[in-house]
Amino acid sequence: MDRRTWLQLITILAAAREAQPQQRGGATTPPAADAAGRGGRGQGGVPNTPMRVTKEQVGGALKLMGLEFQDAEIDMMLRGVNQALYNYEALRKADVPLDTEPAFAFHPGLPDRTPIKGPQRFETTIAKTPAMKVPSNLEEVAFWRIVELAPLVKSRAVSSTDLTKMYLARMKKYSPKLLCLITSTEELALEQAAAADKEIRAGHYRGPLHGIPFGLKDLFDTKGILTTFGAEPYQTRIAEKDATVVERLRSSGAVLMAKLSMGALAQGGLWFKGMTKTPWNTEQTSSGSSAGSAASTAAGLTGFTLGTETLGSIISPSQACGTVGLRPTYGRISRYGAMGLSWTMDKVGPICRGVEDCAIVLNAVYGPDGRDRTVGADPFHWEPRKPLSSLRIGILQKDFDRYTGEQKKIYDQALEDLKKAGVKMTPTEFAEDGPTIRFLLSAEAAAAFDDITRDGQVRNLRGQAAGDWPNQFRTSRMIPAVEYIRAQRARTLMIAKFEKFMTDWDVLVMPPNSLLTTTNLTGNPQVVLKCGFTEGAKADGTKVQVPRSISFLGKIYDEGSPLRVALAYEQATDWHKKNPVLEV
Repeated sequence: MDRRTWLQLITILAAAREAQPQQRGGATTPPAADAAGRGGRGQGGVPNTPMRVTKEQVGGALKLMGLEFQDAEIDMMLRGVNQALYNYEALRKADVPLDTEPAFAFHPGLPDRTPIKGPQRFETTIAKTPAMKVPSNLEEVAFWRIVELAPLVKSRAVSSTDLTKMYLARMKKYSPKLLCLITSTEELALEQAAAADKEIRAGHYRGPLHGIPFGLKDLFDTKGILTTFGAEPYQTRIAEKDATVVERLRSSGAVLMAKLSMGALAQGGLWFKGMTKTPWNTEQTSSGSSAGSAASTAAGLTGFTLGTETLGSIISPSQACGTVGLRPTYGRISRYGAMGLSWTMDKVGPICRGVEDCAIVLNAVYGPDGRDRTVGADPFHWEPRKPLSSLRIGILQKDFDRYTGEQKKIYDQALEDLKKAGVKMTPTEFAEDGPTIRFLLSAEAAAAFDDITRDGQVRNLRGQAAGDWPNQFRTSRMIPAVEYIRAQRARTLMIAKFEKFMTDWDVLVMPPNSLLTTTNLTGNPQVVLKCGFTEGAKADGTKVQVPRSISFLGKIYDEGSPLRVALAYEQATDWHKKNPVLEV
């Protein structure tokens, strides 16, 4: 849309504001949306926000933009349009100096950031891990981590082919209940597994992912194979290329066995066949949007998976499913061949059953590819034996103290276990900065899927509530370009503030949803893993275990430090050994 059209729209809305009574008695500052419930995406709602923009005014603005929506769709838009107006007004109060640059071509960190120097330092504990005995029933290794599976494959105690067949069988058996599978790549998987076995027999071992079966969130292109984005308009879409991460995992010798469910167009856990479920309670959603990636990993249906995060889509399902999820630094992994939702916020990351597994997968896929210009060249350092005393570790203690009951007891014990493991933590505070400008995500998402909004295909998505993408895409057409640019400039100031705060810390210990909006906008890395269970129940009263998680945040391009502290916690506890009992 051209500048003149937007200026006309702004004039119409400004006139509409002047024509409306200034009812401010019931107005409140819009709260952040519930990130866990919808994979961290959306704007939330304010029930008592005065309706200062009317249906007729929205309809007139839409005509100006050459758009025609149904009456019911415009009715649904009204709350979001009026709420957005309050966000814009709050944003206008921010002091944004004239020389503040917008973060259009986004790169995390400050302009004077010095890239990490020197060669990569990468080691694993695998060489020190004693060989584990192969169970008589191979299915008993289904929940093993990469660090445990890799020695079996390398020593040829278990063939990649047998391991792949075992996971394929489990996927066929349990995925219908979990609704975590979109496309099985069985034929390709068996071919790749056979090739891995042949290479390993010949003495050509590529590394710890060689021969390990994995699954992909179904937004990564795989040449000649369906890539559906979990959405009705793309159910028959066949990719013409491989994503960079697919190429790199193939080079590592990993075996692609499945394209996994995701919330439609990367929102929540609902896709065109239904809601993906957590294996801990198949009556509950796995959250999203990396829904199938987390569910299948937790259920032992694959060796590891890849997901993506824009605003909680790795962190949230990892909590619901009890997996280890790593959201790397923005720009750490190429997004070439991956569905774009928000070009300045999308990130690719692993979902695994162990902390070091995430480091191994990240090591295989990170770095520039000559295609995604946002990717940085900083080396990834993984030093699992690095002394914890060398790290400056802060803790958002007040965020933990907000919890009560069983959740509070779980966190108190987790923090005590960290201390016993040698993690020295200093209390600190930082207030969430991001919610006012989180409409950046919606604006970019609406642009990404403008075509199916205009032609009406978004009406075919299962999710049609006010918080779902169809309504958000329509609502976001009312975001003026000037407001978007101002928000990006405000984001630059927010990044500078958070960078200054993180100067004192290598790692921040916090509940998983703390600072979720801020750190997704700044691009900082975060790792989450389970730290205990609370009791839940199914509809019939059957008791179930609900996993709970803790998280560790790091500096830009330093995933190694939060992973190191997470590993210390994993090694000091047995939570990673607790797995769900699956239903058929």
